[in-house]
Amino acid sequence: MATGMLHSHTLFVVLFTLIYLIKTILLLSDKEELLEKFKKKTKVAEMIVSFGFLATGVFLITQVPEINKFMIIKLVLVFLSIPLAVVGFKKKNKILATLSFFFIVVSFSLAYKSKGAKAGEKIVAVNGKEIFTDKCALCHGDNGKLGLSGAKDLSVTQLPHAGIVEIIANGKNTMAAYKDALTAEQIEAVASYIETDLKGK
Repeated sequence: MATGMLHSHTLFVVLFTLIYLIKTILLLSDKEELLEKFKKKTKVAEMIVSFGFLATGVFLITQVPEINKFMIIKLVLVFLSIPLAVVGFKKKNKILATLSFFFIVVSFSLAYKSKGAKAGEKIVAVNGKEIFTDKCALCHGDNGKLGLSGAKDLSVTQLPHAGIVEIIANGKNTMAAYKDALTAEQIEAVASYIETDLKGK
């Protein structure tokens, strides 16, 4: 479910950003008549997109095991951008509207930073179980079955060894990529631990 919500949230984010980009361009270009027409034509769509954006975002936050500094900054920027946009477009204030759009763009770029931050600091351990407990158990659980934040049940995985290594290294959906936080040897150790200690149990 978390994966579906992530894809839905991404779609709502793109549509939300596109609507506000067009409105900001029209306002900055002094095309007030076109802006009013666009606002009237997209009023219902904008309400649906805004609701979808917020609802899926709230759901995804509830699935995150821990909130890092990038996510906090992102949330602050999103919640600052909403009143700025409302006032900016209502009063035709170009500075507030532009600032609102800037906050939206910055907050979405921080989402990628937030995902990368999940991988965390590099560690020196080579023991697969130790690394799994440190990096993976938060979402997968100690037995691989927790399923938090869309994490797959590792006890029933059908992936071959190479597939497990690939996902640990490059991430997938809400899971961070660990190729920069773990060495190839450490990734192999985690994959082997999953296959021997978690898979089928």
